[in-house]
Amino acid sequence: MKGAYTNPRFFLAMTVMLAMAAALVQAQGTRVGFYARTCPRAESIVRSAVQSHFRSNPNIAPGLLRMHFHDCFVQGCDASILIDGPNTEKTAPPNRLLRGYEVIDDAKTQLEAACPGVVSCADILTLAARDSVFLTRGINWAVPTGRRDGRVSLASDTTILPGFRESIDSQKQKFAAFGLNTQDLVALVGGHTIGTSACQLFSYRLYNFTNGGPDPTINSAFVPQLQALCPQNGDGSRRIDLDTGSGNRFDTSFFANLRNGRGILESDQKLWTDPSTRTFVQRFLGERGSRPLNFNVEFARSMVKMSNIGVKTGTNGEIRRICSAIN
Repeated sequence: MKGAYTNPRFFLAMTVMLAMAAALVQAQGTRVGFYARTCPRAESIVRSAVQSHFRSNPNIAPGLLRMHFHDCFVQGCDASILIDGPNTEKTAPPNRLLRGYEVIDDAKTQLEAACPGVVSCADILTLAARDSVFLTRGINWAVPTGRRDGRVSLASDTTILPGFRESIDSQKQKFAAFGLNTQDLVALVGGHTIGTSACQLFSYRLYNFTNGGPDPTINSAFVPQLQALCPQNGDGSRRIDLDTGSGNRFDTSFFANLRNGRGILESDQKLWTDPSTRTFVQRFLGERGSRPLNFNVEFARSMVKMSNIGVKTGTNGEIRRICSAIN
């Protein structure tokens, strides 16, 4: 990781990526530095809030990253996932285990004190996701801002979110619906390099998966370790790292684990077993014979694309004073 930041090629790639991002997002009404005049400290306030909570609970970093992803795939990147109430997105099964809402609320409180009614909750969440990657030793990238907040939040809309048993073909279809290609899919799922999963989301792979045994795509030497962590009929809420051995650091170890049959979620391991996605895993790992891709650079590029899904700007949406409530 450290070497990437001192490599001239890295900075060239970043320059190209940011130029592409600017061209992509300006037409949609967002831009880097949107709050430069109206709330110049906006980004630093958000980063400070994320850093403060991260110091006491590093688990908020992957929580905020997942929250942003789940928000963008439902109604677009409009902070609808933050809205409280019966049958809102927040109450849907895929979102019940998300964490980090208090970080967004904290940042919003500080921003309302500094710049009342200016910075959207959607932008706060987008910035917080970027800052979460940076705090876990990942890349720092320029985030286009200028989103407005949505007014609709329905739990029933979350069925669009990819599931932990989903086939690669189904995942690709869901990503393609938002203009995201196969490389984007692999890069964004690579965000699982940080964070954890509850045993209840994958323990079925360990017992009676096929012919009374575990999922054959799991490395046989890894199975006993997982069974010890998640015993049959044990505590389904217990959490383990999605990236074994490197769960708190944003790096390519997640992809190495997939190559070695040590993926935790079934949908993650399928990135290796499916030839169409394995190619990108190999390229992110820089395997011999592949055309290497810098995971951090490509992740940032894919995040910029994803963070402009269904963006509301101008007279669309609103600026919520409280992120959990519609004005």
